[in-house]
Amino acid sequence: MTISQDGAEFMKIFLDSAEIDEIKAFADTGLVDGVTTNPSLIAGAGRDIKQTIADICALIDGPVSAEVTATDYDTMLAEGRALAAIAPNVAVKVPLTRDGLKTCRALSDAGTAVNVTLCFTAGQALLAAKAGAAFISPFVGRLDDLGQDGMGLIDEICSIYANYDLDTEVLVASVRSTQHVVDAALMGADVVTLPPKILAALYKHPLTDNGLAAFLDDWQKTGQSIL
Repeated sequence: MTISQDGAEFMKIFLDSAEIDEIKAFADTGLVDGVTTNPSLIAGAGRDIKQTIADICALIDGPVSAEVTATDYDTMLAEGRALAAIAPNVAVKVPLTRDGLKTCRALSDAGTAVNVTLCFTAGQALLAAKAGAAFISPFVGRLDDLGQDGMGLIDEICSIYANYDLDTEVLVASVRSTQHVVDAALMGADVVTLPPKILAALYKHPLTDNGLAAFLDDWQKTGQSIL
């Protein structure tokens, strides 16, 4: 959770992107608390992974998730250590597999923040927390695509984690709509990671645009200037 000036907590917003220009544009708004990347996003950006992560970390003070690409424990651990060495705010991202959880435990014990990704059940989320994950990333959109209840999974995980006062933060991923964001906040999720188009859609509404146009039209008729 993000801490406000009066000490209250509210949901953090991460940007799900590896495009430097769009991350910079949104970072300048002050609304972005972190960034998540994955091998597909890195491939789409067409840049060197280590340089891309370093550039993002220079733009964002909060956690920047960088994902391993290996599937076996030894190589995952080596990749995780290499990614963590890029910047102090890197959170190493590992898949929710046996070797991924084993890697999570080793990295977490060494003081590295770990984001366990590709979570689709509350049972998996329990194991990630036990392995010391800083973040668990349930994929709500992919469950919805199969006709399952993605946000229901978030509700289950938030409830279970609250039962045991676990430190692992629930990071809602695979977000497909602004309603996913609102539902995540209603359920008390710690973080939601958004594609740029969903983050932009959160502040867009036709009534806002229409109202602003009417206000500006009326103001122009006064012939006044504030400056």
